[in-house]
Amino acid sequence: MSRRIKHGFIYIFLIILCFFSLFPIMWMLVSATNTTVDILSGRLIPGTALLDNLSTVVNDYNLYGALWNSFRNASCLSLLSLIICSMAGYGFEIYRDRKKDIVMQIVLVGMMVPMISIVIPLYRMFSEVGMLNTMGACILPTISTPFLIFLFRQNSRSFPREIIQSARIDGLNEIQIFFRMYMPIMKPTYATALTITFMNAWNAYLWPNIVLLDNKEFTMPIMLAYLMTGYRMDYGAILLCVTCCTLPTIIIFLLLQKSFVNGVAGSVKG
Repeated sequence: MSRRIKHGFIYIFLIILCFFSLFPIMWMLVSATNTTVDILSGRLIPGTALLDNLSTVVNDYNLYGALWNSFRNASCLSLLSLIICSMAGYGFEIYRDRKKDIVMQIVLVGMMVPMISIVIPLYRMFSEVGMLNTMGACILPTISTPFLIFLFRQNSRSFPREIIQSARIDGLNEIQIFFRMYMPIMKPTYATALTITFMNAWNAYLWPNIVLLDNKEFTMPIMLAYLMTGYRMDYGAILLCVTCCTLPTIIIFLLLQKSFVNGVAGSVKG
């Protein structure tokens, strides 16, 4: 078999694979413009019901409020998580101490604890301090994760120690070294952590559904769940909400995909 024929089969296989991978997204976008009758009949071309579906989810289910709540929670959680976890990972790797490895092992044990097992203690704790139905209750339990600390620690192994020594000689304190030297050099790792944290926070359902009691505080996953529990489901409105819920994470990943790959490769190399 010649090389051209072999490459031709490979390209055909990749095209077919891409089609099956992208078809659900295409079907979601097209169905957001159709009515329930058109969707159930298997229509695969854009329709004219987009504005009607948008009116339904805006007036009946507070789409804009849910989008704002999801964006606010995900943004605040991502910002705080990146700062806290990067400081922890930096400290675990840069500062030498015999006991830090023991502490790191204890932190990594947290990766094996499922969220469902600590829901009841967390709920009682936030209930006693009066923080139910607040943004703080949504983001505080996941503001620091063992995975992100481990990611920053692994990537910090490639951070040049000479920079730290030179900065100390120039009179910079540890906080200035972290913000002025460490953070700019570790941009790929921050992009990786931002992508993972934002997507997890945006798609979070279990814990927000437990602590958020008011419809005005609902996020997109919770609103989607309520849309799908009615006696009569409007598939056009549901798929429009799914589209609005999916696009932000796709945009974030596309903007940061190059740095995301470099950050993951750096963690493996470290």
